[in-house]
Amino acid sequence: MKILLTGGTGFIGHRLMSHLRGHHQLAVLSRSPNKVYQRLGHDVEALASLQELDNLDAFDAVINLAGEPIADKRWSQAQKDSICQSRWQLTRQLVDKLKAGKHPPKVLISGSAVGYYGRQGDTLVDEDSHPHPEFSHEVCARWEELAMAAVSEQTRVCLIRLGMVLGAEGGALKKMLPGYRLGLGGPIGSGKQYMSWIHIEDVVNLLLFLLEHEECSGAFNATAPEPVTNEQFSRNLARVLGKPHFARIPAWAMKLLLGEMADLLLTGQRVMPVRLQQAGFHFRYPTLDKALKETLGAMRNA
Repeated sequence: MKILLTGGTGFIGHRLMSHLRGHHQLAVLSRSPNKVYQRLGHDVEALASLQELDNLDAFDAVINLAGEPIADKRWSQAQKDSICQSRWQLTRQLVDKLKAGKHPPKVLISGSAVGYYGRQGDTLVDEDSHPHPEFSHEVCARWEELAMAAVSEQTRVCLIRLGMVLGAEGGALKKMLPGYRLGLGGPIGSGKQYMSWIHIEDVVNLLLFLLEHEECSGAFNATAPEPVTNEQFSRNLARVLGKPHFARIPAWAMKLLLGEMADLLLTGQRVMPVRLQQAGFHFRYPTLDKALKETLGAMRNA
């Protein structure tokens, strides 16, 4: 199978590449082809721009994981625009190229996030739940709408609504660890907000699952079947690290520091991967305790 991947040098993309290479022909879209070769090797084709292609007929599958990180910077209007356009513009271009051919890829797997649902309190959320209208929903809803335009008799589309990804190479956990290792970790705000998470190995496995299972299409919650509150997550992390758990970051401090973006951390979603489980996918790391122990062990051995 020949696969085109965007976001191939990122946290998820890099791990996915290690599973795909040797089994498939791979091309990675990147503004920095040299970075692709340095990070991934010269057995991968690097494309600097989609303008190099008339269509995507040469590919059997497209996996679209690119996008400006949503929680790295305070949400100025310019940052909001960058978050949106980094997702929307590339997805629109991919779909346009896909539709320009006569023999398009059989599948497009496109990124999204549980932010699609907006704040949901402690309500259990599945793929059919009604979203709360706010910025994170607007970003994801338009992103998904653009990807779904690729659906045809020849092409199926799968959307992956990712939760917080746990892995040794990056993501939110890596940013949290310095404080916890100093014994200063603790819940944010009330701690009652739910966190929907997933181990990076399960992200890779579900991408491979969706790639191979032709009956799968539409939206899939890419989260472990054990969402936890922020308080539970924080307490588990401190326990696995063998550190105290008494600090707490007040909501007002988060809002002062991060502005509107603090809502991502102070509100949440209790998301269940209903459609993935119905399709027969099995999680390797279904519980937070197991996922944290593996991730932290991998960090120590790195």
